[in-house]
Amino acid sequence: MRTHQGWIYLAVVMDIWSRRIVGWSMAPRMAAELADDALRMAIARRRPPRGCIHHSDHGSQYTSLLLGKTMRAAGIRPSMGSISSPWDNAAMESLMGLIKAECVHARTFETRDQAALEIFEYIECLYNRKRIHSALGYLSPEEFEARHTEDAAPRAA
Repeated sequence: MRTHQGWIYLAVVMDIWSRRIVGWSMAPRMAAELADDALRMAIARRRPPRGCIHHSDHGSQYTSLLLGKTMRAAGIRPSMGSISSPWDNAAMESLMGLIKAECVHARTFETRDQAALEIFEYIECLYNRKRIHSALGYLSPEEFEARHTEDAAPRAA
């Protein structure tokens, strides 16, 4: 995203089952630390089981030794789509399109902090809690997960 201070980059980790953004990070440079911070947030929030899959494109931040080390430590298996094939990562491509269209399109922020706050509010207050998805039966990610938890509770008892 463009600001008067320069660019701010966003990395996100999405739980593809519920479309919930479970990890995200923003920084002035697209670097391995950006993707690693987003993954670490996702791990802290979700505590994924060993063998969980992290799918990404072939960007250098996703092929970095740093991210690989974090995945190995958490028991996460890396997966990468085909080169130049947006269909392998369609859910993430769609998410980035939504963020651009609904949050930052045609805007230039004064500061990186201002842009970061807008993006934070979009992710945590609108996208995860209120934005409905046809793939989720027209529920938000939060509603979808809550409904699944409610449906699973009687079986667990």
